[in-house]
Amino acid sequence: MQKRRLGKSNLEVSAIGLGCMGLSFGLGPAVDKQTGITLIRSAVERGVTFFDTAEVYGAYTNEELVGEALGPFRDKVAIATKFGFKIDAQGKQAGLDSRPEHIKEVAEASLKRLKTNVIDLFYQHRVDPEVPIEEVAGAVKDLIQQGKVKHFGLSEAAVQTIRRAHAVQPVTALQSEYSLWWREPEAEVIPTLEELGIGFVPFSPLGKGFLTGKISEDTKFDTNDFRNIVPRFTPENRKANQAVVDLLGRFAQQKKATPAQIALAWLLAQKPWIVPIPGTTKVHRLEENIGAAAITLSADELRQIDNAARKIPVQGARYPENLQKLVNR
Repeated sequence: MQKRRLGKSNLEVSAIGLGCMGLSFGLGPAVDKQTGITLIRSAVERGVTFFDTAEVYGAYTNEELVGEALGPFRDKVAIATKFGFKIDAQGKQAGLDSRPEHIKEVAEASLKRLKTNVIDLFYQHRVDPEVPIEEVAGAVKDLIQQGKVKHFGLSEAAVQTIRRAHAVQPVTALQSEYSLWWREPEAEVIPTLEELGIGFVPFSPLGKGFLTGKISEDTKFDTNDFRNIVPRFTPENRKANQAVVDLLGRFAQQKKATPAQIALAWLLAQKPWIVPIPGTTKVHRLEENIGAAAITLSADELRQIDNAARKIPVQGARYPENLQKLVNR
């Protein structure tokens, strides 16, 4: 597996990481612990060195799973986790909280669950409008000086927020949604990251599974699956958005690859400091995703994909309205 450096930082990770959320949360029932451990360790064996979790996934159970699975390999991998939500007694998200004292409490708790003495990359999960971003960056700066955190990250933050945070404590990476069917970051975010030397970690690089070609208008999701409330995943919108998958399928045939591999290879080709973190619960899908790192798309192929994709109007918002207001602040 090739390595990539996140921006101008010294954080070097595998070109494709593993998003661990879906093992515990958000996309149907959680896998049993042994299945999750096996999958994460299979990723390590195949060269993945970058693992993404958050306290709110579960809540808490995903960090515990990641900590246990990666214990034997801790010095060979980078673990990213996140702060910024209130979590109620039932383990549910209950609003935002990025007060400096809360950030420090979360760091201590995450270190215990992850069974480690340092968090490689600590993201603010969502921007909290009640707390100036300078205070957030200052709190993480303190944790870095104390040796409890190595790098500071932001997620779904707007350009001005990124700039203000970076002025207090250099931001190593931004984690936001980016894929062939969500290209908004290209307008302002990616140029800003390039200017400031910040890495980009796209989540949902396969469009929450849609770009794999395994989801149709007839697919039924589990009752616990977040996609049930996503406008982009209504049956009508899935039918309309199939054109994006068909486009990937045409290139996949030419390259003897899968639509998922072309979607990931396209992302990797955009910038050398982009590291997507596709998630999966299945080892054969993990292998498929990792295989994308070996696929090279020529400048002409990238142009063809780009030209064709721009003619397809993607239907449906990527979040329901109540969650849409938490992004790009």
